Amino acid sequence: MTAVYELFALRYATREARRGEHFIGGDPHDGPMPMDYFVWVARNADRAVVIDIGFTAESGGKRGRKLERCPIDSLALLGVDPATVRDVILTHMHYDHVGNFDKFPKARFHLQEPEMHYAVGRYMRHKQLAKSFEPDDVCGMVRLNFDGRVVYHNGAAEVADGINVVPTGGHSAGLQFVKVNTKRGVVVLASDVTHFYENMDTQRPFTVALHVGDMLEAFDTLRAHAASAELIVPGHDPQVMRRYPPPSSELDGIVVRLDVPPAQ
Repeated sequence: MTAVYELFALRYATREARRGEHFIGGDPHDGPMPMDYFVWVARNADRAVVIDIGFTAESGGKRGRKLERCPIDSLALLGVDPATVRDVILTHMHYDHVGNFDKFPKARFHLQEPEMHYAVGRYMRHKQLAKSFEPDDVCGMVRLNFDGRVVYHNGAAEVADGINVVPTGGHSAGLQFVKVNTKRGVVVLASDVTHFYENMDTQRPFTVALHVGDMLEAFDTLRAHAASAELIVPGHDPQVMRRYPPPSSELDGIVVRLDVPPAQ
């Protein structure tokens, strides 16, 4: 029998933004459209797997982003000790997804191999592409690779029983989304395959792009891997915090459960 997980989204930062920042080609109704930042946790009695690890105060501060809480210290709210986590999935290596690797002393980091090639390769000479990466994070992952703690995948793979990754590229060369088996079915954590529900729903990709065609195709890939649209969870949409319930009243506005259906 496939393992079943509780699944949580933990919001660690938010920022004010405009609609025109989130769609290639802009938006005719350029009003406010805030962006949230999340890390995700899948846990059961056997393990806790952390999916993406957020940005640091330093790397976020350079970009005008402010932490509301350290995402890794906040794992304690879910009973997860980063010192005991064995597997961390990195959907890609942009600064807001890989910034706290040093807080996981025992973990292996699961990454699509093309993402590492991209982050250290020729395209980083272009400021438009390089701005989404933090050199210290990239160098840190290189060092972890020398320590044997980076697990490279080249295509779809099983990270643990009931947890799988599927690559799409587009937004970044080695972007991958994550499928987690829960009591409501297999939840598809899109990460930056679709930042907002609206990116996918209107077929308008986000503005940070390596390959726009791959981004458009990735929307179809997400749908193909989800039994229904409500099982897809976007990577930065504040709607996630409104659609899903907190695990307790104390965590309202900080953590929501994704292993239960969204509010209708």
